[in-house]
Order: sequence, then C-alpha cells, then structure tokens
Amino acid sequence: MFHSKNNRSIGRLRKLIALAASFFLIFVMVGYMTSVPSSSRLSSNMISRWTSDIDSSVFLNLLGMENRTLMLHYDEHNQLHTLSKSLFQLVTSIKPYDFRSLLGNELPGFSRYDREILIAGEGTDYSNLPVESTFPLEDVLEDRQAVYEENDKTDTEAKEPALKETEDLQESVFIYNTHNREAFLPHLPDITDPDLAHHGEINITKVSERLKEELAKNGIGSVVDDTDIIGEVLVEKGWEYWQSYRASRDVVSEAFSQYGDLKYAFDIHRDSMPRDVTTKEINGEPYARIMFVIGEDNPSFQKNFELAESLHKKLEEKYPGLSRGVIPQGGAANNGVYNQDLSENLLLLEVGGVDNTLEETYRTVQALADVFSDHYWDAEAVQGK
Repeated sequence: MFHSKNNRSIGRLRKLIALAASFFLIFVMVGYMTSVPSSSRLSSNMISRWTSDIDSSVFLNLLGMENRTLMLHYDEHNQLHTLSKSLFQLVTSIKPYDFRSLLGNELPGFSRYDREILIAGEGTDYSNLPVESTFPLEDVLEDRQAVYEENDKTDTEAKEPALKETEDLQESVFIYNTHNREAFLPHLPDITDPDLAHHGEINITKVSERLKEELAKNGIGSVVDDTDIIGEVLVEKGWEYWQSYRASRDVVSEAFSQYGDLKYAFDIHRDSMPRDVTTKEINGEPYARIMFVIGEDNPSFQKNFELAESLHKKLEEKYPGLSRGVIPQGGAANNGVYNQDLSENLLLLEVGGVDNTLEETYRTVQALADVFSDHYWDAEAVQGK
C-alpha cells in the first residue's frame, strides 16, 4: 500500500517536471524566434514560398478574428473571395491571377520568369530581366587577351573640357564593383561565350573610374574602390564566386567608416543580356542601358527604391529609353540584400551588357552623372534649409 502511493506521487512529480520543462522549452523557442535577427534564423524554402505568396488580406482576416474593427471597411464578399483564392493557391501552388505559376510548375526553367518589376523601362518584360549568374572561379580567373586603347575617347568626350583638379571635392559617393572582373565581348577577341567574358584589367572597373570623372565634372567628389574582390579576396578566403557579396560587404563597411562624409554608394555591374536588350541609340550615338536592382530583403528597401525611382525618372526625362527600369530581387534561395542594408542610398546598377563596348558605357555614366547631380544638389539644397 505504501509503495503504491509512493509510486503515484513519483509519477505525478515526473509529469509536473515534464510539463514545466515543456513550457520552458516553448518559452525558449519563442524567445529565440522573436529576438534573433532574420538573417540568422533557421528557415524553410517551402514555408518561405508559401508565406510570401499568400495574399496580405488573408493575414488581415486572421487579425480581424481578434479585432473586428479591422474588418469594418472590408466587406464579407471580399473576405470569402480572398480566402478561397488563397486556399486554392496553397493546395495547388497555382496563383489564380498569374498564369506564370501554372507554366512554371510544368516547364523546366520557366520558373525563372516568376519575378517582379517595380518600374518597367522601354521594352522591359519578364523575358529580359537580369539574371544573377555564378561561375566556377577558375573560369573567371583564366588569363585572356583583351583589346582596348586607353586613350580612345567618344565623340561626346572630345567636346568636354579637361577634367579639373578634384582634390578639394568632398567625397560623397563610394563606387565599387562586387563582380569586378566582368568584361565585355567586343574587347575580348578570342571569346564568344558570354559566360567567359571576364578579364583582370579590361573590365567593369573602368566604368567605375569613368563615373568618378563624370561626377567630378558636376562638382561631386567620389571614391572608387580598387579591391580585386574576385581575384584576391575570394581566392585568399577560399570562397566561391557566389560569395562575392559577402566579400564586398567588408569593403563597403570599411569605406563608410573611413570616409565619414559618404552619402551614396553604387555597386556597378554589367548584365549578361544581349546587345538588343542593353543598347539604346540617343542622338545618333549608342548608349549602354541601365537597370536598377533593389534587394527587397533588407530594412533599407524603401529608401533604396526611392533613390532608384528618382534616377529612373530623371533619366527618362533627359535620356528617354536609357533606363531599363527598377526590379527587386529576393525571396527564398536568392540574394535579397546586396549589402544595401548598409546604407539607405546604396544601389546596384547593371550598366550595359556583355555585348556593349566600354565607349558605350562611358556615354551612359556621363548621362548618369548628369541626372544624379540634379538629384544630389536638389537634396543638398533641401538639407541646407
């Protein structure tokens, strides 16, 4: 009798301990999920896709179950319509309002078109958006012959006065190249494969250097980073090409620490799209077109977008068709930051494509510097009030 009562007491004690441990574990898990930065949390691509595709009004309905005032201006018909669409989408992975979701599930490779366009420039659609490519590092670092005359100048540049001394300009813009070895096929006579258009010297960094010169002509000082992110940083750290943005992050952070007056930063790339997509003739001269890319998974997204929108509109006014528009990038298994969380005024720019020439990109950055100077000095005037 005594042993039976004792066993029951021990059993109850074990249940209480197990219950207390369960509550404690739940408390720890909830605390972890709500306090750890999103970049460090465990995640599921499938869950991420499901939740990102659910219409926001579904979450409004869920909140409305607890707070009815949220639903006062949302009629019952809309509630049922939204819920039925969302349930259908969750079960079938098909968006009733977007046929691309049906084709994307059935056709290999078609899902790459399941993207967004924030602002569409002339001719921009889902078939010609920039694609984030990755290459074997040994292919990128391979030695190749390049042809380029350093003293060549475009017709427009020949009419410009000599560049004035810029030492006294306040350094307000940081220019760098995460994929600093991206090159252009017209300057690589032995290369026809766009995936092999990389070079250690004749590459996108020359576009950044020219942008600095054009900004200086407009009274804006800038710093151009000369770090060989691909050929040195990745090699030294033993990282792969897809880790380039991780490597350039330290470069950007150090620049903002070293130069206290920096207000803007541009990460200059060239696209892999063909010439017909990336080229625009303006006043009889070919220009390399610009695409603005915004990482949508960072807290500075809205501010970054506002800057891109402003520059796009100004380009449309002065150089119609030069801008391809503004697109977001992010979501499961995608880079949605591009280090733009480091500054509210950090943009990734695709300047031209693999078939453009450096001369065509130089005309473009001259136009970019022109419209950016309008934005810059307008902002300075507002802040000076």
